[in-house]
Amino acid sequence: MKTSLTILTVALAGALNVAVPATAQVAGGSTTTGISVIESTQLALGWSVKKTLLGKTIYNESGQKVGKVQDIIIAPDKSVSYIIVGAGGFIGMGRHDVAIAVTQIQDQAGKLVMAGATPDLIKAMPQFEYANDNARRNQFVASAEKDITRGKAKLFELQTKAGAASAEAKAKIDLDISALQMDVKSAEAKLSELNQAAANRWKEFEASVNAATARLRKSIEGTKG
Repeated sequence: MKTSLTILTVALAGALNVAVPATAQVAGGSTTTGISVIESTQLALGWSVKKTLLGKTIYNESGQKVGKVQDIIIAPDKSVSYIIVGAGGFIGMGRHDVAIAVTQIQDQAGKLVMAGATPDLIKAMPQFEYANDNARRNQFVASAEKDITRGKAKLFELQTKAGAASAEAKAKIDLDISALQMDVKSAEAKLSELNQAAANRWKEFEASVNAATARLRKSIEGTKG
């Protein structure tokens, strides 16, 4: 953990024009590995991710709170680092996360300041999404849509069969049709809620969609058609 934080601190310090070699391992001591005492002192003056950034509130120059640091992203080539800032919401619900270049944030007497920023400005910026999380969301939606498609196909099959069935058999098939229609509509409604939610809130709807599609699959397997 310490190694990861050190590497991240080095990258952030580089983005803030603090000259620190990527090989640094120890900061602030008289004995170092791979860096000189002077370089060690420069590293010690850089930003500590754990102590200075994560979870800290960001203000504008007027002292207004504009967001909170949620994460740090290092570009693959380490040329630019980004702070993920969350604005609005409560305990993650309805929060709008955006990526801000670390060079736009200043440390003023221990307070993180982004000049010219406002909560509305942050909320108006494009939503930040983690690539892996977005891929998982797309996979989850595709799986739910597949279940709904299967349900609709089964409905068509049952309706066709009911049209050629005897009165007694049709009455039983109609019961299956009614139950399946309800489950299809429920799954569609739950999936629609997820799709209409902000990208970073989709997991709040995951359980309800899972429950609805599980009922739908059970209904499909339980039909007599």
